[in-house]
Amino acid sequence: MTDTVKRRESRREFAQAAGMSAAGLALTGVLSRAEAKASTQALIKSVKDARLFDLSPTWDENSPIALTVNPPFSMQMVYTHAQSTPLNDGGRQTFAAEVMQFSGQHGAPNIDGLGHIGYRPNLSGDPVLFGGVDAIAASSDPLGIGRSGVGAHLDIAHYPQDLLVNRGILLDAARFIMGNFAPLPGPFEITANHLMDTAAAQGVTLKPGDTVLIRTGWGQYFGTNNAVYGDFLSGAGPGLEAAEFLIDDAHRARAVGADTLTFEKRPAVIPGTGGQPDEWFPAHTLLIPKNGVFIIENFFLEELAQEEVYEFLLVVPPLKIRGGTGSALRAFALAP
Repeated sequence: MTDTVKRRESRREFAQAAGMSAAGLALTGVLSRAEAKASTQALIKSVKDARLFDLSPTWDENSPIALTVNPPFSMQMVYTHAQSTPLNDGGRQTFAAEVMQFSGQHGAPNIDGLGHIGYRPNLSGDPVLFGGVDAIAASSDPLGIGRSGVGAHLDIAHYPQDLLVNRGILLDAARFIMGNFAPLPGPFEITANHLMDTAAAQGVTLKPGDTVLIRTGWGQYFGTNNAVYGDFLSGAGPGLEAAEFLIDDAHRARAVGADTLTFEKRPAVIPGTGGQPDEWFPAHTLLIPKNGVFIIENFFLEELAQEEVYEFLLVVPPLKIRGGTGSALRAFALAP
């Protein structure tokens, strides 16, 4: 048995053990106390014994953001340890606190919620969100999506609990196409065939319900070459055809992500023909308002790729913010 096959078998055993342990937790009502305790301990051991891959770059005021569509990030200390007000203890204890201003689409990584993107089914009509919800009414209250009473279920606070922990798949398109760990050139469109061939080369099978991550290699530019990373006119990523592949009847991904600023290939535009306007961010429109699929951007995928970990337990915990159209994440992957 080759090392690669052994790793795959080990990953399957890890997933099975975690699943069996979780099932045991769900049956604590019928298990004896000793059995429930053993099941809990098995779950803890399987998780603590796993390798943890941090998928989050460090975020600060210099991190790249899509300035044309998102406001700038800022943070400022409002109390320092030199300035904090004594708490009637003679100054024995000090504290620090800050205020941050950022949008739901800031972060590394960050997730786009279902209230983030709307579209007009016809140009003369009003825009709609996923499920046909009136986009204008849903965002009419400045407190956030759904605070008007329309579309509240589309805010990030309603992110599905079963996606907090999910089967994750990495498709290392960059390595398959380039033959090494170099980033894809920009602009570069990853096609459905690229994804199919990458999955076959890695020996992984996409399953309905997966969270599928695509590596372009552009995560190497995050914080080291922000001008390249954030260039709206040149970027590698999946095009509309690849997005269609990820959510077709055979695959039905629930969430998708990449190591880029905007997930999809840039420039993210389909030029208009016959007098029709250009269509910007077509993969976003297909995935979020038309199919209810979440998009995660700014993943750090280099360590997973280096270790050839293509199947894993993925933890994606957005902040539970009422009215939010997205959230920053501290996402990570677990593998044997």
